[in-house]
Amino acid sequence: MKLDDHRESGNVEDRRGGMGAKGTIGIGTIVIALIAWYFGIDPQTVLDVAQVAAPPQQRQEAPAQGGPRDEMSVFVSRVLASTEDTWEGVFREGGSSYRAPKLVLFTGATPSACGTGQAAMGPFYCPGDEKVYIDLSFYRDLRDRFRAPGDFAQAYVIAHEVGHHVQKLLGISAKVDGMRGRVSEAQFNRLSVRTELQADCFAGVWAHRAQRERGLLEPGDLEEGLGAAAAIGDDRLQRQSGGRVVPDSFTHGSSAQRVRWFRTGFDNGSLKACDTFAARDL
Repeated sequence: MKLDDHRESGNVEDRRGGMGAKGTIGIGTIVIALIAWYFGIDPQTVLDVAQVAAPPQQRQEAPAQGGPRDEMSVFVSRVLASTEDTWEGVFREGGSSYRAPKLVLFTGATPSACGTGQAAMGPFYCPGDEKVYIDLSFYRDLRDRFRAPGDFAQAYVIAHEVGHHVQKLLGISAKVDGMRGRVSEAQFNRLSVRTELQADCFAGVWAHRAQRERGLLEPGDLEEGLGAAAAIGDDRLQRQSGGRVVPDSFTHGSSAQRVRWFRTGFDNGSLKACDTFAARDL
């Protein structure tokens, strides 16, 4: 991807590192550290133990200051900025304005308006606080576990979650959530699949417009994105886990479906092409 000259987003919240990553140190701990110093004990030893012993819910609450600066977080920030540019244009063309989401970088676990986010959950979007959450260790899993390497595969993941934010702004998410409890579990799963496939399609719309307007993609990038979409299809994940494939339990769509809808968004570059809820065949 050609991102070297792209701006960075101002909507990244980095909760990795610093006090927020190790734990909160209270006044009592500081007093104990001072007493230790009086008796000739290195106070840093006390502080280190207190940080390690901090319960999980006390970790990850304070964002680091100064914004993301390591290579991967700068990459994420630039991808997010690219999605902002794309969706601002799309919404402007439709006569409305785009409200960009925040993107939260965390390690291990972090609080969100949707509950505690865990690295094991993978990247997710929380409509309650309009934030995308990602533990960057997921990218290692994407490469090694799911066999979907490449920077554009990583960008696709962010664009998919931003797609869920677009769905919220358009009122689509609220309509789907309103069906919860009113239909059977299998029927709601099918609605969930259409929701996820639409987010894939929206990710394709972003890629189409980013390529058209900025020449963002390099040779092989599209294939990386399609590979990532295929790698996290419900059928493939169920096979990898050693279980049988149960279509009624799908919540994100099969590999073929995810590839198809990402490609649909990329080929057409329009929201109208992404109406998965009206599609007879997914």
